[in-house]
Amino acid sequence: MAEKKKNELWEWTKALLIAVVLAAVIRYFLFAPIVVDGLSMMPTLHDQDRMIVNKLSYKVGEPERFDIIVFHAPENKDYIKRVIGLPGDTVEYKNDTLYVNGKAYEEPYLEEYKKQVIDGPLTDPFTLEEKIGRKTVPESHLFVMGDNRRFSKDSRHIGTVPFDEVLGKTSIIYWPINDIRTIE
Repeated sequence: MAEKKKNELWEWTKALLIAVVLAAVIRYFLFAPIVVDGLSMMPTLHDQDRMIVNKLSYKVGEPERFDIIVFHAPENKDYIKRVIGLPGDTVEYKNDTLYVNGKAYEEPYLEEYKKQVIDGPLTDPFTLEEKIGRKTVPESHLFVMGDNRRFSKDSRHIGTVPFDEVLGKTSIIYWPINDIRTIE
């Protein structure tokens, strides 16, 4: 009888250890939770939204323009921003319109805020050279911006983001419950 209890205890211990190791591997290598801190991605993301970071996405693929990414920022914080410029791109804003490599891009995620602004453009005009001292986004770097353009600390202030500082892509909000959704 004692042998049976000992075996059962060992089986439970093994199952628990496997579960802990599996959870650690999933969190460290594949997916991780993150909490939105601040208003820089409004109206797309809200302060305290909880999201899933897909860490695998850029191990098998490259970031794409308008992806929402999580990266290690200079002040030992993780930032959530939108990819605007890819390596080799020129980026410019004029008349509240984004131009990448001379081509105008629509940003539907900004429409809500653009309608509310009455005292000038949502995004002040700039060229990449004015912001980072280069005409193009450097190789293995990204130019990122928050959707709340007037209140976002992004590549206009901290410079471009090296690929090796990018944790992954995020597109799933899982909390609060009434706000569960995927975002573009």
